[in-house]
Amino acid sequence: MRRLLMTAAAATAAALTLTACGTTEPSADDAKKPTADRVTLTDASGTKVRLAGPARKVVATEWNVVENLVSLGIDPVGVADVKGYRTWDTAVPLKNEPRDIGTRGEPSVDTIASLSPDLIVATTDLPPAAVKQLREVAPVLEVRSADASDPIGQMNENLDLIARATGTTKRADTLRKQFDAKVAEGKEALAQAGLAGAKFAFADGYLTSNQVSIRPFTSGSLIGAVNERLGLENAWTLEGDENYGLAATDVEGLTKLGDVQFAYIGNDGDKNSTPFDGALAKNSVWTSLPFVKKDNTHRLPDGIWLFGGPESMGAYIDAVVEALTT
Repeated sequence: MRRLLMTAAAATAAALTLTACGTTEPSADDAKKPTADRVTLTDASGTKVRLAGPARKVVATEWNVVENLVSLGIDPVGVADVKGYRTWDTAVPLKNEPRDIGTRGEPSVDTIASLSPDLIVATTDLPPAAVKQLREVAPVLEVRSADASDPIGQMNENLDLIARATGTTKRADTLRKQFDAKVAEGKEALAQAGLAGAKFAFADGYLTSNQVSIRPFTSGSLIGAVNERLGLENAWTLEGDENYGLAATDVEGLTKLGDVQFAYIGNDGDKNSTPFDGALAKNSVWTSLPFVKKDNTHRLPDGIWLFGGPESMGAYIDAVVEALTT
């Protein structure tokens, strides 16, 4: 259910047994379509993607691109792990009943081919071997999964690229403006509450084999970047990975945070994802932390995808502002 890290994605590459079928070359009918309708894009891999027209039958192999499609008014015909998306991203729910194409790390090429898509949208988390064979089924638009050097810029770039492929650029402009307005409103609300510059730490966690692992969202994460735009100071000093800006620690690592506001998101559909109000409830280190003693811990609502697009980030801003000001 959780965000697949690059190491996990690489591990799935060996498991892929994709069968090649179809072609990415335009058909004779496509060649007859007016040039003005055609779309040519360069994706994150540097590949030229040529479409006969704005894509409508779209398959998505990762949840952030699924969310972008739905936000842009495009109902994907195929989605990786439909049940997982519906569990973890209720902020931008699916409006149709797409075909489940398999897992995010190992989509089924046969299932995708059966949908005869105009376009497959994938991310750089998908192993190159998988992308290569998907390109033999239909045009593939590959977007960079994340970029810790400019998380919000990458979010917008991905949205814009998908919008150009689907002919929904006006809707993308609206989404960006709505996000910017949400940031401004949230920043003002926090400032009015005397929280400008407040030290803030966001993390998620999970329980595996009775061991609690904690994942700090550093300044290079999308959540971290949004927090800083809201005028909050990221209390994490750990270095995150170059893509998602995520780090790793344990409950002892939380003692370095000091007196902060601490927030997290779990999911009632996955009890292992909520150690802060579960496995750690009676942990002496956790209960001794200043922010726990002061009740400055905040569980934000389920269903906000932490690696999503402008609408998930807007829902996140609403949740943070409400948690910190009420």
